[in-house]
Amino acid sequence: MTDTVKLDRALGLWSVVLFGLAYMTPMIVFGTFGALAAASQGTTAMAYLIAAAAILLTAISYGVMARVYPVAGSAYTYARRSINPSVGFLVGWAVLLDYFFLPMVIWLIGAAYLTSAFPSIPAWFWIVGFIALTTVVNVVGIAFANRVNFILMAVQLVVLIAFVLLAARYVMALNGPGGLVSVTPFFKADVPFSASIAGAAIAAYSFLGFDAVSTLTEETRDAKRTMPKAILIIALAGGLIFVVSAYITQLAHPGMDFVSIDAAATEIAKAVGGDFFVTIFLTTLVIAQFTSGLAAQASVGRLLYAMGRDSVLPTSFFGNLHPKWHTPILNLILVGIVGLLALTMDVTTSTSFINFGAFLAFTAVNISVIALYLKGNAEVKPLGALVGVVIPAVAAVCDLFLLWNLDSHAKILGIVWLVIGIAYLAYLTRFFQSAPPEMDFAE
Repeated sequence: MTDTVKLDRALGLWSVVLFGLAYMTPMIVFGTFGALAAASQGTTAMAYLIAAAAILLTAISYGVMARVYPVAGSAYTYARRSINPSVGFLVGWAVLLDYFFLPMVIWLIGAAYLTSAFPSIPAWFWIVGFIALTTVVNVVGIAFANRVNFILMAVQLVVLIAFVLLAARYVMALNGPGGLVSVTPFFKADVPFSASIAGAAIAAYSFLGFDAVSTLTEETRDAKRTMPKAILIIALAGGLIFVVSAYITQLAHPGMDFVSIDAAATEIAKAVGGDFFVTIFLTTLVIAQFTSGLAAQASVGRLLYAMGRDSVLPTSFFGNLHPKWHTPILNLILVGIVGLLALTMDVTTSTSFINFGAFLAFTAVNISVIALYLKGNAEVKPLGALVGVVIPAVAAVCDLFLLWNLDSHAKILGIVWLVIGIAYLAYLTRFFQSAPPEMDFAE
């Protein structure tokens, strides 16, 4: 008799929550602060509050779907099984845009901060260096990023808390204890609310990955109950971290003028903590960006390989592994080449590209809940109309509204990408005469 090897269900609620927060990378609130302050015209706390509200509503829908379909694949799987296989394919296609651009954004943010620290060295040197180093590491198969994930998470939280406390001390030194209580990071008389919404469209980038814990379903105890709670707690905790950090940082630097918008937090860190703290802050941020970029590139390389293996993408290119290192070398190199676009972009535009696919995926998950409720699904129907229809409908509207307020270049690229996806889907299905190929996330 052959024994079947199964994953050990060893993870509890708080282990899953910690993984989700680590995946989100809390210090990203500083990595995008300058771009967000400029877009929101100095109302970063409100931008994060709006984004957090939309994400929390969507997190409820993710929790419902994780209970119904406790498998990997997330938005792709949910839309495919709840709405339609073709819709699921297009949702996966939209998410693929995120995967392609995510490493690029990570490398761009890291390069921006190194450039601010070493202005005599051009930005392209750091970008190319990040790409080359992470590609080589991923090609030879050394995935050490996951091994230090929790350690780095702890270090990030310590530095983040230190930044917030130093910024608070700085504000009190200038304006007294009363200076810590202000509505200006949320509201300004001369700033239209539309600016805060535009900022929220960028702020949502910080939350990406809150649903990534769904991949741990088969390793989680009582996953159907644990996973929905974990996803909601991650979204709540992330929102609290981002809103408080943005609020204090905006008080420390009320304006939106920086020497470098893409590396604004370094300027603020120096003002509140001096040169020594800047060194610690910069080192932590760059290490976080490097390990995050390493994991992101590995993830998209693995996803492209899975799509090639399952004939969703051409197998001859995407479905190959290196004979010695057993890694999808062509996919990893392709991701590195796409990352070179960072040489011509800034943080604001590049994060918008990612958020386009994310907002479409979020919308699809919300619609999936409504679809299951209307079909009378045995697990969704008992939840009632509030959770089955009202909340996901409001969340979907919020997600689409934020998508509409993205950078115009991102919307154009996103639409073009979707058109290409529709054309490719028509090719794969012989003009929609057959079902599209399905990805097997279990392998």
